Amino acid sequence: MQHDTSRTSPVCFLCEKRPVLKSTSVTMPPQNFAEKLPTEMSVKIFSELDAGSLCSASRTCKLWHHIIEDSEQLWRSQCLLVRAVCQREVDSDRRDGLSWKVTLVRNYTRSCVKRDWLRGRYSHVRSADELRGRTMTPLDAETWGEILQAELDR
Repeated sequence: MQHDTSRTSPVCFLCEKRPVLKSTSVTMPPQNFAEKLPTEMSVKIFSELDAGSLCSASRTCKLWHHIIEDSEQLWRSQCLLVRAVCQREVDSDRRDGLSWKVTLVRNYTRSCVKRDWLRGRYSHVRSADELRGRTMTPLDAETWGEILQAELDR
């Protein structure tokens, strides 16, 4: 059998032109996962976020806002993280009947400041200039007692 050089091999023919893939469906805008999933699944996804990211996500769209705002489970899990530092304050707010979200909002900044104090972040501050840009919040006498004890223990 003789090889005919005038004919193009089928393999080369396929490689010469790239196939154009055309979508058979109409182009749709990206879909919001929360529109497709049950609310419980969306809450599970949102539960992977930290408090700051959760607040940002709630400003993304109305649907996300409603899911996040209405989920006590999300706010509870974030609040329990704050409770690790501010147990007395969180427990007091919960006894007073405040929601998990309100309790978190009231105690989040306090927990950050208290945690930094307890870790010694402010142990060697020589002037107020070193505190510029830092968020401070009022702390109760018992919290100051904890902080002073931590300083004495260092």
